[in-house]
Amino acid sequence: MQKVKLIKSFSFLMALVFIVAAIFYLNGSFETEEPAISALSSMGSRGSEVKAIQEKLKERGLYKGNIDGIYGTNTRDAVIKFQKQNGLAQDGIAGPQTLKKLGISIGTIPSATESNVYLLARIISAEARGESYTGQVAVGAVILNRIEHPSFPDTLSGVIYQPGAFTAITDGQFNEPIADSAYSAARDALNGVDPSGGAIYYYNPDKTSNQWIRSRPVIKRIGKHLFCS
Repeated sequence: MQKVKLIKSFSFLMALVFIVAAIFYLNGSFETEEPAISALSSMGSRGSEVKAIQEKLKERGLYKGNIDGIYGTNTRDAVIKFQKQNGLAQDGIAGPQTLKKLGISIGTIPSATESNVYLLARIISAEARGESYTGQVAVGAVILNRIEHPSFPDTLSGVIYQPGAFTAITDGQFNEPIADSAYSAARDALNGVDPSGGAIYYYNPDKTSNQWIRSRPVIKRIGKHLFCS
């Protein structure tokens, strides 16, 4: 009898684990366009960009702390001092204007080499499968716009593989066969075509409940995607 009870308890536990895993899977699959990270360095941010900010501020005598890549109170206060000196909005957030004034470099659009076309086409196909051709080009343009934005990585691979940026990288869609149209869309985007209007974000409003992405200023809608700044 004790053995039967143990078997039933184990079966119930396994069923519960399966249900929870299924919920997480479905939730992730409905929000593939939702960025999990902010483009701006601010309180709580960590990483190489924060280190670069601290180094630049230290050179100017505005930051006295350690170069640890952690955007804390000392970094924020130093950013505010720098913003005040340069006539910028004193919000303590290292946005595009602040980063440019600090001299933190911005990447440039790569050329349409075979490898770049392939990599961009793969993420376009994963993120915009089923969208119109214009919508596919727009998704590619967003990725390239991030390269030129001071708050994102400076390379194509850096933007695509940035942790948390695209769930298609982790849910397997990135490894699916590439749609033929995605290759052409990638070439157009790499050659400067930008139907997104300079957007650095996009999302499907029918598939995300994330309030942060919904707060971004919308530039236009193409198909199921809203393109935002």
